[in-house]
Amino acid sequence: MESKNLWVYIETDEGRAKNVGFELLNPGRRMADKLGEKLVAVVLGKGIAEAAKTAIACGADQVITVDSEDFATYNSDIHTCAMVQLIEKYRPAIVLYGATNNGRDVGPRVACALKTGLTADCTGLDIDENGLLASTRPAFGGNLMATISCPNTKPQMSTVRPGVFKKPVLDEGRTGEIITEMVNIPAAQVRVHLLERVREVAEAVDLEGAEVIVSGGRGLKSAENFALVRDLAKAMGGVVGASRAAVDAGWIPHAHQVGQTGKTVAPKIYVAVGISGAIQHLAGMSGSDTIIAINKDPDAPIFSVADYGIVGDAFEVVPALIAAMEAHKK
Repeated sequence: MESKNLWVYIETDEGRAKNVGFELLNPGRRMADKLGEKLVAVVLGKGIAEAAKTAIACGADQVITVDSEDFATYNSDIHTCAMVQLIEKYRPAIVLYGATNNGRDVGPRVACALKTGLTADCTGLDIDENGLLASTRPAFGGNLMATISCPNTKPQMSTVRPGVFKKPVLDEGRTGEIITEMVNIPAAQVRVHLLERVREVAEAVDLEGAEVIVSGGRGLKSAENFALVRDLAKAMGGVVGASRAAVDAGWIPHAHQVGQTGKTVAPKIYVAVGISGAIQHLAGMSGSDTIIAINKDPDAPIFSVADYGIVGDAFEVVPALIAAMEAHKK
């Protein structure tokens, strides 16, 4: 049986789909059209009818669903077993996952079980002249971009960070086929069992879903000075982000980190306060619609990607911006 069609894994949690799956339907649609094949969304979870409908509205031709209490929350063994069974039955040529904590877990496990390759943390996807998936990702500490293909085994697989691609505009008039599947999960293969679920601070910091992000960097000089960033974020109705330097200094938790080793984001507005703009940080936010940089160094790399740049002391500029916004509201 020949491998065909392009699959996108739609991650869910308690019935709610993560945005990254829908984002991947954007390049997925383009590449499926290029191959002349179908774009298929795969949704595992409990109470996932709405997620399946949204996948079709985002461009999927088909949706394969497994709706069961077993999939209400993520389980490494159960989700891996299910994906392996589905892939062995339908034989897709390409499978894409979001590079979330769960996607980074299930993707490599499935690849290992199927004895195929996987390219992790991609920032670009395309189909090359040989009809193969060409996955682009940072390499050597983010100092160059490598394009990787997997010509000898199928399916070709990649994980992609949230925020790299834009979620497609919903077309509520689109129609598609929803296929309901049942999978058999042998009890002997389930070695991981949920004892207690703890909500981490990362779940409360929705950087990927934010429309406005205000991030602080080394230029703030201390954890106390992050109050400036928080005040500006509050005034703009946004959330707080940070550079790796600020996180490494212990000024703010890792859940706020934007960049190659943090979150990849693409908000409508991204404000960088006291961030020089190392390539690792730029890789995580350069897809933002509008970038505003505040830095006292006129040669800071951040200005190379900024739509608007303010050369000045953040301790003077930020309070002035907040005061102007408060005055405008009145």
